[in-house]
Amino acid sequence: MRFLPHVNPQSKIVILANGEKPTHPLPLQILKDAGKIVCCDGAISFLEELNIIPNVIIGDCDSISSEQKEKYQSLIHADYSVDYNDLQKAIKYCVANEWDDIVILGATGWRDDHFLANIGILMHYANSISLSMMSNYGTFIPIRQTTTFESYPGQQISIFSFSSKTAITYRGLKYSVCKQKFKELWEGSLNEAVGEIFTIEIKKNDTALVYIAF
Repeated sequence: MRFLPHVNPQSKIVILANGEKPTHPLPLQILKDAGKIVCCDGAISFLEELNIIPNVIIGDCDSISSEQKEKYQSLIHADYSVDYNDLQKAIKYCVANEWDDIVILGATGWRDDHFLANIGILMHYANSISLSMMSNYGTFIPIRQTTTFESYPGQQISIFSFSSKTAITYRGLKYSVCKQKFKELWEGSLNEAVGEIFTIEIKKNDTALVYIAF
């Protein structure tokens, strides 16, 4: 598989969470050009700043004003479950509607525990749908098979393995490994690209998380 970042953003489904607002040009452009936007309820205020109307607003509606509830009543899909946070509810909505190729924005920053939980959610759904998570600094991309990425020399890259049984090979990175099985989460972090592409090799149906800094 070849991953071409930010190609055809209009085809993407964007989930906008209520964390740190997108300010970097890349996530902002993806938000503005999105094919569909699923907004976690509290993030609607940021979309109002951009004069963007989402396709649906998801959540328990505890983070929006009574005026916003009235204004967007036709777009609100209320979900009062206490077993899932708003990001999970948004992903579950996309899965139910067979919306794939999802970019999650606004899921980092503010509370570190929320961010760490959101990474767990990202990996939980990695085996069933295509999705990534973008911050103002880079993109987290789960992979389920050998994948080649576009890059540039010196671009900062990290790879995270969540299973000591997963054998990983790097090609095109400064610090290469061959069929390495990482025992600790941090072992594949802090690498960098040496050219215009790099490849992460894993067996099909294994998983890894690739972070690519802007």
